[in-house]
Amino acid sequence: MQYEPVIGLEVHAQLKTETKIFCSCSTRFGAAPNANTCPVCTGMPGVLPVLNRKAVTFAIRSALATNCTIARESRFDRKNYFYPDLPKGYQISQYAYPIAEHGHLTIEIEEGIELNGEQKKIIGITRIHMEEDAGKLIHDSGRAKSMVDLNRTGVPLVEIVSEPDIRSASEAGAYLRKLHAILRYIDVCDGNMEQGSFRCDANISLRPVGQEKFGIRAELKNLNSFKHVEKAIQYEIQRQTYILDEGKKVVQETRLWDPVKNITKSMRGKEDAHDYRYFPDPDLVPLIVDDEWINEVRIDMPELPDARKARFMDEYALSAYDAGVLTSSRHLADYFEETAKSLKNKKLAANWVMGPVLGLIKGEENTIETLPITSAFLAEL
Repeated sequence: MQYEPVIGLEVHAQLKTETKIFCSCSTRFGAAPNANTCPVCTGMPGVLPVLNRKAVTFAIRSALATNCTIARESRFDRKNYFYPDLPKGYQISQYAYPIAEHGHLTIEIEEGIELNGEQKKIIGITRIHMEEDAGKLIHDSGRAKSMVDLNRTGVPLVEIVSEPDIRSASEAGAYLRKLHAILRYIDVCDGNMEQGSFRCDANISLRPVGQEKFGIRAELKNLNSFKHVEKAIQYEIQRQTYILDEGKKVVQETRLWDPVKNITKSMRGKEDAHDYRYFPDPDLVPLIVDDEWINEVRIDMPELPDARKARFMDEYALSAYDAGVLTSSRHLADYFEETAKSLKNKKLAANWVMGPVLGLIKGEENTIETLPITSAFLAEL
């Protein structure tokens, strides 16, 4: 039987604030274990959270960049579960009333709707909600011990939940790369996947081709690289296909990706929303976002990748491919424009940036920001 994969992604992006979402502790990565903590983020009795305004501003910016409708009133809830890296016994999140809903991103794929000479597909975004991150467990298998580092506890996150519109591992990779680029463009997330600043949970199910009803899904947890996401989804599609072809049923569960063996492994049964016993957080008032606040954020927004790509094609007569490469990061696009502005031949600037310049930073410690060859030097050359 032929099956159609149905895939939805949940992206957790840490916001680039200097302090945590509900206290004044630093969000700096790499500090000594449990150095960036206080009674608020460690859940001591009697403490009260105070919402970080900049975290809300970054959430609004994320919503605008992903074409979402921003709620004028949203609320925080308590998501109750016990785990050693969650000292309060609950996570402050948003459930019933998120800060933004009903957005979308447009990705480029091999077979899609033709727009401006390219094959594209629109992926819906169900919601964006704010929440606090949990801590981190460090497992010492040699001594059969686990230690907890609560520095990450309370770091502000936005969770961006897609509609189940994705149909392949390659589409999932294209969506994640696009979202990753946008969040870095608008400077709300550093996008460092190795440090966990940008990570993804993937929900995958299969259904017979032509059937509208969704199949039973498995969740892949905490995927922290584009390649891992694509490989894990490909494996999970094969695993579920084999189960269904054997006449068996897929179990709803949470699974982990093993990048060494290139397989997914069962972690635990998958919870539903009622298992978390959500209820409104009594210590936090409703969050009110007025038009003035939204307009302030909109005015401060940088040019987004799609708009910049279209402008490069129009102003500099670049191909869609060249413009796509040059706008893949905000710093690279800035470097190209600074190089090209004093040259008559803009294509020459594009060729030098995409060739020798990218060759110098590929696989090396240099980035486009730290490259000793400045755009002024390149333009002079």
